[in-house]
Amino acid sequence: MAKLVKIAKVKDIQPGQAAAYKVEGKRIALYNVEGTFYATADTCTHWAAPLAEGKIRGTEIVCPWHGGAFDLKTGNATCGPAIKPVACFRVVVEGEDVQVELQD
Repeated sequence: MAKLVKIAKVKDIQPGQAAAYKVEGKRIALYNVEGTFYATADTCTHWAAPLAEGKIRGTEIVCPWHGGAFDLKTGNATCGPAIKPVACFRVVVEGEDVQVELQD
């Protein structure tokens, strides 16, 4: 069963920025792309780099270590050396709260 968990406030992450949070034992990267929020696991599937430290390019996150990229909407790898997708989480903005959906 899925549940929504508050992760941040809208004002915490400016457009074009990302931040990492530990939520219920998971490291989740939260991204603000022109006012739309996306969330993925904070760990690159290539070599475990912290994705929140990468560069946002459109709706992709570019890994800070080896330049692999992932689509923030689907988690699919869009540029090697990453091949495996990164986990994505549904984001819900309710008022000023940013929430992610986690599976129980």
